[in-house]
Amino acid sequence: MSNRDPSDEKNPTDAEVTAMKEQALRSLLAPEARLRLNNVRMVKPELAAMVENYLLGMASQGRLRNQISDDQLKQILLSIQQPKRDFKINRR
Repeated sequence: MSNRDPSDEKNPTDAEVTAMKEQALRSLLAPEARLRLNNVRMVKPELAAMVENYLLGMASQGRLRNQISDDQLKQILLSIQQPKRDFKINRR
């Protein structure tokens, strides 16, 4: 008998989850879109994570039929980003 917990075999490690996520995104995104998402990840990691989760969710529901192009990714980024608030200060 081994001392290993049987639940360890069912639960993937963080590295395995990351590798599976990257593989799924590689198949979902066109090369230009993947490059754009990597660039966004460097500047705004939270936004990139939200887009990744959105894409993976859509794929798991079967809503994505083709690869996401760069233009489609731009639209997704714009729709997910929080609108910036403009403040006007009127001085009299």
